[in-house]
Amino acid sequence: QVHLAESGGGSVQPGGSLTLSCGASGSIFSINAMGWYRQAPGKERELVARITNGDSIEYLHSVRGRFTISRNNAMNLVYLQMDRLKPEDTAVYYCNVLVVSTMASGPHDYWGQGTQVTVSS
Repeated sequence: QVHLAESGGGSVQPGGSLTLSCGASGSIFSINAMGWYRQAPGKERELVARITNGDSIEYLHSVRGRFTISRNNAMNLVYLQMDRLKPEDTAVYYCNVLVVSTMASGPHDYWGQGTQVTVSS
C-alpha cells in the first residue's frame, strides 16, 4: 500500500556532491519519520540521517556537517544533500519511512529499493 521511489545516486570524485530524493505514495495517513540508511558491501546497514514529524533530526557522526536532510511534508518527500563526499561514503543508500496508514493503525516501516553512491578518483 505504500511505495517509496528513490533517485539521485551516481558516481562522483571525492569532494563532489549529490542529492538524493525519495517520495512516498499510497495509503498514508501520517508519516512519523523519514530517513536515509546506507550499506556498503560486507557491512551492516547504518542510519545516515533521519527527520521526524516533530522536526527532530539525527545524523551519523561521520556525515555531520557534510550532509543535510530535509523534507516536504505536503508532498511526502525527503531529500539528502551530500556535500564534500568521501570514498568511505560509497554505499547503497536506502530511503526509510515510518508510516501510519490509517488513524486506527500502528506505524510500519517501508524501504526504498536503494540507490548506489560511488565516490572514487
